[in-house]
Amino acid sequence: MTARWPSWRTDLAISLVSFAGGLVLYAAGGWRMFFGASLWSDAPHWVLLVPMAVMAGCCLLRRLAPGTAEAIGLLALAADTLLGGSLGTALIFTQVVYDACVYGRPWLWRANLYGWVAASVLAAAAGVVASGSWRGVVLGLVVALVAVLPTVTGISVRQYRDQARVQRLRAEETARLAAWERRQAVADERARMARELHDVVANQLGAIAIHATAVLSAPDPSPQLVRQAVTQIRESSVSGLAEMRRMIGLLREDGDSGPAEPATRPGLASLAQLVAQARADGLAVDLHTGGLDRALPVSVDFAAHRIVRESLANAWKHGVGAAVLRVDVDADRVLIETANALRRDGSTPGSGHGLIGMRERAALLGGTLTAGPEDGRWRLRASLPVRHTQEAGV
Repeated sequence: MTARWPSWRTDLAISLVSFAGGLVLYAAGGWRMFFGASLWSDAPHWVLLVPMAVMAGCCLLRRLAPGTAEAIGLLALAADTLLGGSLGTALIFTQVVYDACVYGRPWLWRANLYGWVAASVLAAAAGVVASGSWRGVVLGLVVALVAVLPTVTGISVRQYRDQARVQRLRAEETARLAAWERRQAVADERARMARELHDVVANQLGAIAIHATAVLSAPDPSPQLVRQAVTQIRESSVSGLAEMRRMIGLLREDGDSGPAEPATRPGLASLAQLVAQARADGLAVDLHTGGLDRALPVSVDFAAHRIVRESLANAWKHGVGAAVLRVDVDADRVLIETANALRRDGSTPGSGHGLIGMRERAALLGGTLTAGPEDGRWRLRASLPVRHTQEAGV
């Protein structure tokens, strides 16, 4: 991949090429533009190169300070006009005006448009009065060509760039949302597959337990009964193992959604991976943790993992800017909180199932969860009890 050409080199090249073009016009005799002779008749012709050099130097400020460059260029053009007026200086000034409209602040291009239109009208009127003929409007046309035309061109290019920038941002946001929804759909499908795996294995283990109980409950089981029970147990176990291998293989497949999640049980141990994934999706996350070395019940650990994941998703959808994520674990509760600035243009559309699922998970454990706008920020708080869950044997 080739290195990008620095912008300052482009500005320097434009400045040098402009001055070189002005020198060519000067050498060809195109150094008189407005007047037949200089207002200072004793001034040498080469003095016209001074405002031309200043005008070319203004191109170096085209991005850094376009308003200042245009003001300096206007003074150089006035000095050039008093010296007789050179075509090269006027042509370079058109570049300065164009750059001011493209790179300057919005008020600058508006001031250029209104100011130069008014200046061309006044120049046309002054030309008619001074010459006593309608042919004096040529002076107004010269101002229009030198200033009004570059202004209109610069405004058109600026508006095109602004529209392209807005469309690009919208396309990037749509792509991010689509990628997020694809990953969420894959995660939901894997969750359903995991539940199916649980049902299949539970059924097979139930069948094994029934056959084993039947053999053990018989006072004097016959060899035929034992053989039949062992055969059924073997068939159920082999079928369960085959189904489990098939489902686990599907769960571990990456597909088109990127790297798969770790095969280990989801929990707060994978908190760093969740934060890294959110950052890769474009959400800046400021993580604060405490007490993560404490042992948690399986249900609380799994629920905390899911709530953190959904809270980061909602921070991306409803908020903007860096999100602060806090996860504190103590002897009684697991506290989870996310907050970031609320979007001014409204939330990114979503189904709302994520918040519903998080509230259900918290409620099943006897905890609480709140989420929504608060003081100009999107904030989510979740509290999951630990002692109650341990006493319940979950």
